[in-house]
Amino acid sequence: MSQTATMTGQPAVAQDTSGPRGPRPKPFFTPKKVILYTVLVFFSLYYLFPLYVMVVTSLKTMPEVRFGNIFALPTAPNFDAWVKAWTSACTGLNCNGLAPGFWNSVKITIPSTIVSIFIAAVNGYALVNWRFKGSEIFFSILIFGSFIPYQVMLYPLVMITREMGIFGTLQAVIIIHTVFGMPILTLLFRNYFASLPQELFKAARVDGAGFWRIFFEIMLPMSLPIFVVAIILQVTGIWNDFLFGVVFAGTQNYPMTVQLNNIVNSAQGTPEYNVNMAATVLTGLVPLTVYFVSGKWFVRGVAAGAVKG
Repeated sequence: MSQTATMTGQPAVAQDTSGPRGPRPKPFFTPKKVILYTVLVFFSLYYLFPLYVMVVTSLKTMPEVRFGNIFALPTAPNFDAWVKAWTSACTGLNCNGLAPGFWNSVKITIPSTIVSIFIAAVNGYALVNWRFKGSEIFFSILIFGSFIPYQVMLYPLVMITREMGIFGTLQAVIIIHTVFGMPILTLLFRNYFASLPQELFKAARVDGAGFWRIFFEIMLPMSLPIFVVAIILQVTGIWNDFLFGVVFAGTQNYPMTVQLNNIVNSAQGTPEYNVNMAATVLTGLVPLTVYFVSGKWFVRGVAAGAVKG
């Protein structure tokens, strides 16, 4: 015992001189992390490289495209190909560019997305909280319908829309996208509503709330993540659709994807690769924007809907 401890009457405290305790911090560049980030970077470049080629090609002139390196940056970037693709590129007999097809796609996508999501949300809510006789059979039929190939249904749908008098119109495409979007969306909403606490629904029932009041005042405010997932799936699926547009829309109502196909496969004159690339990027801007803006909500909604099945 030291002299200081003797004078104060307190026991001496042994000082720890062995250094810091605990596990040694791991280095950042471990073999596992190096392999992981190498794989991630490789696949990122794999998917981004075609986009890079499309963008740089669309900013070049045709002489530079023909005699230059496809991977090289443009010497004098310009947006002439973009302007032509939007306003004056030939899509068959008409040379009005992609603009008419863009507005046709907007007219198809907005109502199809709104109606299909609303109906699917009500279906999923009813299947979870308001079970009726035969609800499981109804749900099984919906799930079965989501796996039927579209091509199998084309001819019957052509006959049905013809008898309804809407074949070759935007209304036909809207109805078909709405019907084919409901099965998978109903599954998503059913799983999401099943993951919500049932006590909220039971408490609302005890307070006298009915079907629609519970749906609009309790379920919908809690369902933003799954609604974002449904919007992303429907917007990208409908916007990128080619089959239904080319079959049911009619020549005057072709959506943007059909117009793009007509531009790229036009047999008039020499192929203008810069215009084709610009038209391709313009067609994909809407789904790309939707993904970039709401990507985190998409992951959150899918994870929440996967809790229960």
